[in-house]
Amino acid sequence: MRLQLALNVRDIDEAVDYYGKLFKATPHKRRPGYANFALDEPPLKLVLFENPHAPERINHLGVEVFDAAHVREAAARLEAADILTETEEEAVCCHAEQTKVWSDEPQGLRWEWYVITDDAPAAVATGAVASGACCDGQEEEAAVLAAGGSADLSAPACCDV
Repeated sequence: MRLQLALNVRDIDEAVDYYGKLFKATPHKRRPGYANFALDEPPLKLVLFENPHAPERINHLGVEVFDAAHVREAAARLEAADILTETEEEAVCCHAEQTKVWSDEPQGLRWEWYVITDDAPAAVATGAVASGACCDGQEEEAAVLAAGGSADLSAPACCDV
């Protein structure tokens, strides 16, 4: 498993350049307005969303696991603690299909516990889902971004994406 840090950035190219140098790495995935670094050392999934008008730099936090059993275990633990906010099965989100659970901490910061079930889903490749489509009502903004426009994605994103 590895921790995920999803950041809102002013300029995606500038951020990719900086974090590439900081971690001596290249992005695992790069799309318009989006990039992620899947690092082994330190074990980190760094996700960057170009969102220059976001009120906060942290978009959300997460824990990436590598099998669905860990997501089910997290769901059971969060539900037993009465802090499970949402469950998503095979959601196409930010250029990947994922199964995940969400928990919102008392001050509103969103945490996801997730597994990527398909890193290049056909629904995105064929255009059946807007490239990079996200949860929490951001599908329209994601479609605008995919078409080369700009959108304010300051609402919490589901993406890892």
